[in-house]
Amino acid sequence: MPKIIEFKAKTANLLAAEEKLMSLNPIFKGIDHQTDTYYNVTSGRLKLREGNIENALIHYSREDLNGTKQSNVLLYKHQPSSDLKQILEITNGIKVVVIKKRKIYFVDNVKIHFDEVPNLGTFIEVEAIDDDNSISIEVLKEQCNFYVSFFNVQPSDFEAQSYSDLILKTLN
Repeated sequence: MPKIIEFKAKTANLLAAEEKLMSLNPIFKGIDHQTDTYYNVTSGRLKLREGNIENALIHYSREDLNGTKQSNVLLYKHQPSSDLKQILEITNGIKVVVIKKRKIYFVDNVKIHFDEVPNLGTFIEVEAIDDDNSISIEVLKEQCNFYVSFFNVQPSDFEAQSYSDLILKTLN
């Protein structure tokens, strides 16, 4: 299971943040138009991500805390399939669907997302990722904290909740 330290922050100016990131010579993976279907589960969160770049079944748990936090993630990459989506819907029921446009960059092991989520706004997400148990939690935290400073994220900018929870709030 990969170790991930991450944060999500609201931003009023994605373009300025993206331009600033260019100074670090990131690797651009592309623009992904993602549909994340969240399912009812007894613990953590389960979502099926369908995109033009990323497709995965993802189970994760993390505390809803402002600032950087650890995520425990199980990820199953798959080829898009309506059968998998139908199985998940029949067995678990759909909790909520989140649609977003995501620009994806990497700087070494750090994944940076610039997200546009209808009805929620624009966000920066940073994930310091250790896929092979070669990076300590402390180093991952340092990497994440670097980007907090780099993007000048203020305490009030942090978003503790997942997009799914935020969307659910707008529906109630």
